[in-house]
Amino acid sequence: MIALAAGPLAVAFVITVLELTEVVALVFALGVEPGTLRPAALGAAAGTAAVTTLAVAAGAALLAFPERYLLWASAVVLAAFGVFLFRSTLRTYRRSQGVGVAPARNPAVLRFAGGFGVGAIETTEAVVVLLALTAAGAGSSAVVGAVAGGVCLVVAAGAVRERIRRIKTAWLKLGATSMVLTFSAFWAGEAAGLRWPGADLALLPIFGVALLAVRGAVELGLRRRVPDPTAPVP
Repeated sequence: MIALAAGPLAVAFVITVLELTEVVALVFALGVEPGTLRPAALGAAAGTAAVTTLAVAAGAALLAFPERYLLWASAVVLAAFGVFLFRSTLRTYRRSQGVGVAPARNPAVLRFAGGFGVGAIETTEAVVVLLALTAAGAGSSAVVGAVAGGVCLVVAAGAVRERIRRIKTAWLKLGATSMVLTFSAFWAGEAAGLRWPGADLALLPIFGVALLAVRGAVELGLRRRVPDPTAPVP
């Protein structure tokens, strides 16, 4: 029978839930377009699996890998997807005003890459703590706590998925665009060596700024006249 320690198990559970909650949130943001959740979710699963496999095979090598390279790559990918998603958001607002516009096309490869990046980064941060618990002799408790946290998070994500879909599309895309750009800015800052006040709590004010900036950009875009693709050609 495997002996489990309550303290390390709880730490592993909490750190897994905290780190992977950001993964779930960003996957929803990347998959905000109807029917496009799969590429981002598969990317996140692949990123999580890759880091987990590396941690099991060579934990020391994982800790020695310069994280800033992964942060830069993910920041660039999310910034690129943020541009595509903003265009989709603007089209949604125009449609809500009765302006006919062509649907946006957001490349699946960017959604997959964005999901992979966030899955790999957040899993790496969780693995650092889990490896420390393992080194202290609480390996079994760390594994059980991490698995339990992951399962609970997946179940919770499935439970709220339909509720998220009920939110007005324009608001959902506005929030998703802001969230994608928030993570891009946050990771770019970390990659550049910036120490964010409050660590991950800095995501909240950054999101607020991004939300205001994106909404302002949408308002400016709405003031521009665009040709109606459904209008008959004279």
